Amino acid sequence: MLSYRHAFHAGNHADVLKHAVVVQLLHYLGKKDKAYWYIDTHAGAGAYALQEGYATQTAEFETGIGKLWSRTDLPPVLAEYVDEVAALNPDGELRFYPGSPYLAWRLMREQDRMRLFELHSTEIEVLRQRFRDAGRRAMLYAGDGFEGIKALLPPPPRRALVLIDPSFEDKRDYARTLTCLAESIERFATGTYAVWYPQVTRPESQRFPEQLKRVQEKNWLHLTLTVGDPPEDGFGLFGSGMFILNPPYTLAASMRETLPWLVDALGQGRSAQFKVEYRGD
Repeated sequence: MLSYRHAFHAGNHADVLKHAVVVQLLHYLGKKDKAYWYIDTHAGAGAYALQEGYATQTAEFETGIGKLWSRTDLPPVLAEYVDEVAALNPDGELRFYPGSPYLAWRLMREQDRMRLFELHSTEIEVLRQRFRDAGRRAMLYAGDGFEGIKALLPPPPRRALVLIDPSFEDKRDYARTLTCLAESIERFATGTYAVWYPQVTRPESQRFPEQLKRVQEKNWLHLTLTVGDPPEDGFGLFGSGMFILNPPYTLAASMRETLPWLVDALGQGRSAQFKVEYRGD
């Protein structure tokens, strides 16, 4: 929806899960010399201020990255993620939070490329300012990523991470995500696809994981982090999930070590839990 601004939610528990996984996926792609593309269907503004503007109205980061920021006992996956957040806060104070495009830019090499879509007119202008000196390594598109991605697949190097993470405030995003994922797999079967989704009481969200599992019979990883009970009024985010097609073979094991720690760190009650489901080749 064009009213959605991610700055209200930057750095919350859902961002912790999403971005910790994105960092791992990018690290894995970077292990081979051959170039890759990073493609983001809903890029947002790229990075967010936490001590001014929208983020201060909700302070959701305090229940997410804020709880990890000063910890010295982070498991490896979270330590690597927090290191990337720290790169945006060199004075040691948590003032800014990186979105997925910033994380990708940090981890890309000279031979890699980034392609970003953003439909919100204000967000795309902020994003353009952030990447104004990026040249052709980062190309930005003001438009619908669900549709725009079709022209980019398969990418020239035949290696890519595609992140599909709409806000899901519009319930049609669930069906559009499934269609986008299925069509993308047809065009580029060997790509790595990461879908973020919210855990909310809406029925579309409740049935979404099982629908994702049917897009591809095997070689998928499903991760969830539930931090609390569903709100009694039916509104609000109580957890989130990441569904990865063609994941690195190491990711399931590393997340089995990481997610119990995250439940302890970010959980807000007895309902806090995690899930790791993996179906290999």
